[in-house]
Amino acid sequence: MDITTEVFTIKTRGKTDIIDITKKIEKAIVQTGLQQGTAAIFAIGSTAGITTIEYEPGLVKTDIPKLFDMLAPYGRHYAHHNTWGDDNGAAHVRASLLGCSMIVPFVDAKMLLGTWQQIIYIDFDTRPRSRKIAVQITGKK
Repeated sequence: MDITTEVFTIKTRGKTDIIDITKKIEKAIVQTGLQQGTAAIFAIGSTAGITTIEYEPGLVKTDIPKLFDMLAPYGRHYAHHNTWGDDNGAAHVRASLLGCSMIVPFVDAKMLLGTWQQIIYIDFDTRPRSRKIAVQITGKK
């Protein structure tokens, strides 16, 4: 069994910016030379999350942002603001609801994703950021 870890950086706009990272994960798997195993994808930071969706405009631009606006709206006061004097309490709540990681199996160096299933990174922070994502790939050749 081999284990490889890669960390890559993406630029985000914040405020529930949804980014398709599927191709980056695919590339990381192929570069290992491993044929079968799992990829653990982890959002480094406490105001972002990782999940899968069908990456299409209705979900990306409307449905998912609306859902999070109902659950944890920006502009509201959160006790977190008192601790650090910042304004991103909603981002922390949203990230905790979504979760910061996922594991995807792969066979023949291809992830076992559905036809319309992509891996997405959501940055909930209140400003643009440079974000790091870790991918730890475990498997065999």
